[in-house]
Amino acid sequence: MVRRHPHRDTDRAAEGLLSIGALSAATGIPAETIRSWERRYGFPAAGRKPSGHRVYDLATVPRLRRIAEAMRLGHRAAEVLTASDTTLDALLDTVPLRPLPTGSTAIAPADATDLIGLVRNFDAEGLKQSFQADWARLGPIAFLEQRASPCLAEIGAAWAEGRLDVRHEHFASSVLGDFLRSVRGPLDDRANGPVAALTTLSGELHGLGLQMCALVFALAGWRALILGVDTPLAQVAALAREAPVSAVAVSCIRRGRAGTAIATLRRRLPRRVPLLVGGAGAPPTRRGIERLTDLTSLDHWLQARRTHDQA
Repeated sequence: MVRRHPHRDTDRAAEGLLSIGALSAATGIPAETIRSWERRYGFPAAGRKPSGHRVYDLATVPRLRRIAEAMRLGHRAAEVLTASDTTLDALLDTVPLRPLPTGSTAIAPADATDLIGLVRNFDAEGLKQSFQADWARLGPIAFLEQRASPCLAEIGAAWAEGRLDVRHEHFASSVLGDFLRSVRGPLDDRANGPVAALTTLSGELHGLGLQMCALVFALAGWRALILGVDTPLAQVAALAREAPVSAVAVSCIRRGRAGTAIATLRRRLPRRVPLLVGGAGAPPTRRGIERLTDLTSLDHWLQARRTHDQA
């Protein structure tokens, strides 16, 4: 009778299996995103070690890499994670890869010092490539929360501290805005859901929050109607009465000034139209007003809204 060594049996059982950290490293997808996809879409499905830690089949890696590529091209997680291999191939063929300029290579995620250097040198191509790398690595929502928003905060801090001038801030905002519009374009082309009106209040002149918000709506299949910045309340209310608007979203940056205006807007809007507010100056949630603390909260609201509408 041959006696088996228990450790060797364990090693054999573990062949072809990856921890969640190893899977993240192999695909460039953050571990928290992998866990979220598993909860929401059932893929990638994990086995469990006796310790309770997740393990994933090595065969999961190629499909996850293709999923990440499809999302980089603008396809939604719900669309690609549930797609068959044939459908996923078709989605990858719908938008051609744009080659990098001759002689250049993909740029790894930049830290704050790299970012400021690119802005100071007015390196538009370097910034775009950096954003593109992080978009592919993180996925849309995580890119907005972990890259785009911190990018704006870091540039604002550098301007306040005298390390950058206003021309640098305007340049960086323009490049980021162009990038957000470029990745939203394919989503807008396919969107056939409800219409959301996006705006800022009178006196609010920062519009990148609207671009980020519009991208989240587009990812959920909504059609984002951006009214722009510094919009009078009467004009927002008139649009909601005249057009088939299913939600109004307002970006509030200035602290302490938006409460009265938001309350007034709520009274003027049709009761059927939800009013969403977000940003550093957003007033607290109250009846008929939904305060969303971040873009992940907006994504969750949209998912819940879809479930409610389908019920």
